[in-house]
Amino acid sequence: MIAVGIDPGKSGGLVIIHSNNNECSMHKCPENASGMSDILLRAKDSAYSDNVPIMISIEKVHAFPTDARSAAFKFGMNYGMWLGVIGALNIPFIEVAPKVWMKSYAPLPKIKQERKKKIKEIATDIYSDVYSNTNKITYAVSDAALIAIWCLERSKDD
Repeated sequence: MIAVGIDPGKSGGLVIIHSNNNECSMHKCPENASGMSDILLRAKDSAYSDNVPIMISIEKVHAFPTDARSAAFKFGMNYGMWLGVIGALNIPFIEVAPKVWMKSYAPLPKIKQERKKKIKEIATDIYSDVYSNTNKITYAVSDAALIAIWCLERSKDD
């Protein structure tokens, strides 16, 4: 299976796990829909050529009342671009709320900076132990890395 985890924020990223060979690739969020499409199309082509299913898990996000209007608009646009690209490429996907995928790693700190640091530590530990990977876990891809694992584990349960 190929499992893709997407943290859709501009400072987020995506991680693609190929479970047959324990390889993964990590990418910061592309600047535009064309970059998003290029990465996902390569993953879809790989799934086709290896005759394995592909599934995307994208973090289901929303703006908060405390967000500035322009920031909320940009955030929503990025999320919408991801959904549009996924739909145009006809790749199956599920939206997953942060509380759902983070539950596997509970308890996590309530304070955002501390939580981000802990998520990065967890992802670094898992990926260094399991996946043949030359990429380094960064803050940009740490959420996506754990979302991809959540996606992979969920597919085993189905």
